Amino acid sequence: MELHKSKEFIQTRLHEYLLTLLLCEKSVRKDIEFDLCVCIGCLECCIKCLGGIPYPSLIATILLYAGVALFCGCGHEALSGTVTILQNYFEVVRSPVDALDVFTMIDIIKYVIYGIASAFFVYGILLMVEGFFTSGAIKDLYGDFKITTCGRCVSAWFIMLTYIFMLAWLGVTAFTSLPVFIYFNIWNICQNTTLLEGATLCLDPRQYGIVPIAEAKTVCAGSEKFYKMCESNELDMTFHLFICALAGAGAAVIAMIHYLMVLSANWAYVKDACRMQKYEDIKSKEEQELHDIHSTRSKERLNAYT
Repeated sequence: MELHKSKEFIQTRLHEYLLTLLLCEKSVRKDIEFDLCVCIGCLECCIKCLGGIPYPSLIATILLYAGVALFCGCGHEALSGTVTILQNYFEVVRSPVDALDVFTMIDIIKYVIYGIASAFFVYGILLMVEGFFTSGAIKDLYGDFKITTCGRCVSAWFIMLTYIFMLAWLGVTAFTSLPVFIYFNIWNICQNTTLLEGATLCLDPRQYGIVPIAEAKTVCAGSEKFYKMCESNELDMTFHLFICALAGAGAAVIAMIHYLMVLSANWAYVKDACRMQKYEDIKSKEEQELHDIHSTRSKERLNAYT
């Protein structure tokens, strides 16, 4: 009888010891990882740290910065070239009063470009930081529950905001294609000047709404201004700058789509991380309760044995 009691006591103590080790595993995990980093060296630790970088968000950020820089830089210079062409070859004069003419509209678009460049520079940084935080919450499922909850809310907010920006960039891409189409027609006419001899073909900016209908600012094929404009660097450079700006707007659209995929995946993973965190909390409480029950029973058996 005493041998049976001692055997039960040993089994109880062993089970209690195993439960204690299981509960302590989470608290010592970070210390073990730190000691492991000290042992394996700096190179392995750097490789491990590089594994925590959100590479999809990094690729999308680089693509966004490249697209915005291409659109803003080339678009700004293309607008300046447009002003030069209108003043030198179409003899369009800036209005002396504060009227909404083509030059005022170009100045407004330039200021909008400045705002786009600064706004999306900040937005790219925010999305990159969000990628770091959500990646940390995903990879460390045993972290703070408040962090994963915040990451889930921030991801949902950025998904909505990125979707709106994607639609906005689609509109910008469509708007940028208009001057590309206009300059392509002008450039195509200039490339085929030998076929237009004797033709009375004229370029009228009133067709595109650039100047008021009352003003006749036409440049006809065969005239001296027409040949000077076709041979000038402003026309060729402005046309290709608008093409680059259109490519930049398209790259920004692709970056927004990439961000949507990354943010949606992060939101789903963080949602699973929250569920896993709840499961771990419930499991830890049950293990603690089981440990307390076994500890109480072992004390009772020890008292009964003694």
